[in-house]
Amino acid sequence: MDALIYTAMSGAERALRGQQVHANNLANADTPGFRANMELATAQAAPGYGYDDRHLSQLQANAISTKQGTLRATGRELDVAISGNGYFAVQGPTGEAYTRAGNITLDADGTMTVNGMQLLGEGGPINLPQNSRIEIGQDGTVSIQSPGGMGEMQVVDKLKLVQAEGTELTKNEAGLIVARDGQILPTDNTVQVRAGHLEGSNVSAVEEMVATMSLTRTFEVQMKLFKAADDMTTAGNRLIGG
Repeated sequence: MDALIYTAMSGAERALRGQQVHANNLANADTPGFRANMELATAQAAPGYGYDDRHLSQLQANAISTKQGTLRATGRELDVAISGNGYFAVQGPTGEAYTRAGNITLDADGTMTVNGMQLLGEGGPINLPQNSRIEIGQDGTVSIQSPGGMGEMQVVDKLKLVQAEGTELTKNEAGLIVARDGQILPTDNTVQVRAGHLEGSNVSAVEEMVATMSLTRTFEVQMKLFKAADDMTTAGNRLIGG
């Protein structure tokens, strides 16, 4: 009887946590470059002697969807989006991390930032001198024109662009993408960017709502199992008591 209770309890907990994952995805449906979190459940044996036939479900929400979001033209010279697979490198709170967000801004000293984090180039954070125009090439090359609009475009640095399989990536506590093994990803020269564009979130509101409704039904089933287990326990006690 208690094996059924373990199953129902574990299933209900997994449904509740799964709803939290999808609720977070929905909350970021309009966040540029956001990558949806994926919830994966695995079986885990209950620890302790005599619990060999009792298993719990363990939720893992550290996988991300690599599906590309919709690209929209902005015309802004500092907006960039990645075409296909790949990520921008940024200096996160705990070290190098990766993002698909490309809404670049310049701070007071000319350092390129994304959402308050320094954007990394091949030589570290990219710092631009005074200029009249900025141009970001398809390969990530950052060029500027000297003040006054005179002279040719001069290359200052190149965005650090990386690429990895979805199974090799996860998110850290800051919500930034990092390598699952904790290592720094190498530069990938095949990654291409599109200037004057931004990539939207890859969250599908319809898919997230359907998943949430499915988890709600699953939770209701687990509650019915709890009730069934309680009824059977009561009936068993009645039989034993004569």
